[in-house]
Amino acid sequence: MAKPNQPRDIKPQSDDRPTPTVINNSLGRIIAINIVTTVLICVIVFVINMLSVQKVLNKVETIAASTGTSEETETVGEDIERGLIVDMGEFTMNLADVNPRRYLKVNVALELSKTDADRMALDAKTPEASGGHGSAPAVDPMKAIEEEMNQFKPAIRDTIITTLSSKTSDELATVPGKELAKEQISESVDAIFNGEREVMRVSFGQFIMQ
Repeated sequence: MAKPNQPRDIKPQSDDRPTPTVINNSLGRIIAINIVTTVLICVIVFVINMLSVQKVLNKVETIAASTGTSEETETVGEDIERGLIVDMGEFTMNLADVNPRRYLKVNVALELSKTDADRMALDAKTPEASGGHGSAPAVDPMKAIEEEMNQFKPAIRDTIITTLSSKTSDELATVPGKELAKEQISESVDAIFNGEREVMRVSFGQFIMQ
């Protein structure tokens, strides 16, 4: 059989593909470059974060130091004035619950602001202001204040009863409910004093609901 004639100008194709060794070396360099780049980026981000955190901590320390100094200065330079504690006694009343019927037993005390007359009377009671031994005994300022409060007690007790008896046991069973009742009592008593005194705090002593 005759063999097919091959063209003389056609040469066998040479294999120009890179050898596996060259491919592996190139791939290794790319991986190494990626690893180094990633590590550098992580280090840079870490350093930036550390500097930012340190800056924030320094600012917080500076603010805390200045606040602490100002608070100490205020405490040393200015004494906090206490009010007059007036015990309004014990209250027993029905609550707004209908079914079942509930009642409340509570003790209420008010802390009232001092007037200029109160301060003068209390200052006059101090040993330095009493003139020492041999001077006439000064009038007890607290007794005068108690006599003044006795004039307002019926109206104050009435507003306390009105406020608390309008509440249900569910309302007074929660802390927000009690605080709201105190705020309403404070506003009502302030209206009774008509600006002469101010309620600084309302306190509940014995507080029993049944």
